[in-house]
Amino acid sequence: MDNLLAIPETKLDVDPAAEKLDLGVHARDVARMYPASSLVWATLAEDALGDGETVEAYAYARTGYHRGLDSLRRAGWKGQGPVPWEHEPNRGFLRALAALSKAAGEIGEVDEQRRCADFLRDSSATAARELGV
Repeated sequence: MDNLLAIPETKLDVDPAAEKLDLGVHARDVARMYPASSLVWATLAEDALGDGETVEAYAYARTGYHRGLDSLRRAGWKGQGPVPWEHEPNRGFLRALAALSKAAGEIGEVDEQRRCADFLRDSSATAARELGV
């Protein structure tokens, strides 16, 4: 993405849920430990999409998206600007946003699907490519 307005990148802090997930703790258990983690909700959404549980995926992804917005705002994000995929802690939010776009499409929320896909591309073109959105 070209950052023509020179808006600074937003880089989130390390998500403590990542370590638990990497250790193989089930995402449902990690969500109980770290309910503010967008990464854990993105993981649950992706798993639900993979299992054909579209409504559950939508709910998980929406939760991860909103938790991610909260984290972005705390990190100084003003509603626009790059959220680079290359910064690993940003990936939970970006994955939740991609899962929300996919799940919205699956349940016929075409406007939501497009809005989320556009938001993802505007935040990180790399994330959009990596996540197939």
